[in-house]
Amino acid sequence: MKPIHLIPLGAPSRPGAEPGLDLLEYLAAALARTFRTPCQIRPETFDLSFALDAGRQQYYSTAIIQRLERAVDPDARVLGVTASDLYVPVLTFVFGEAQLDGNCAVVSTARLKEEFYGLPPRQDLLRERLLKEATHELGHTFGLRHCADWRCVMTSSHAVERLDVKGAEFCRACKKPIFTNGYW
Repeated sequence: MKPIHLIPLGAPSRPGAEPGLDLLEYLAAALARTFRTPCQIRPETFDLSFALDAGRQQYYSTAIIQRLERAVDPDARVLGVTASDLYVPVLTFVFGEAQLDGNCAVVSTARLKEEFYGLPPRQDLLRERLLKEATHELGHTFGLRHCADWRCVMTSSHAVERLDVKGAEFCRACKKPIFTNGYW
């Protein structure tokens, strides 16, 4: 299986627009366990300024994925992680996006943080949400689509409440194609 590379994504004009190293270290260790493959944090920070929609004050996730695809190692799965808010034109926001059966995905912590909703910070909940979203998006890179099982990490989450009730693991049906294709 290809290793997973985490790339911090930031916007130089917005201090704090990239996730903290402790959060990335947690995510790398958790993804390595989940996918049973090495997961490392790349040393460089990837500048997102090209993807900013000034009117929305959000970053276009599809453009980020396309740029990541051109700039990274093709022998690795790449997950960009940012604290900046993401969108696609047909939706108000996205927690993340991935290439279906590709190598690149992106996730944002912006709307995973309790502070976004006017609540006190909860690092434990942020980590849980980030792991679920990262696992979900990486699942898409293995060719998995959204799952009807609400407990499966591959079920669709269009609100943080839905993200909170689903599990962090693949259901049996979603694991099967990964095993069958020799990924695990």
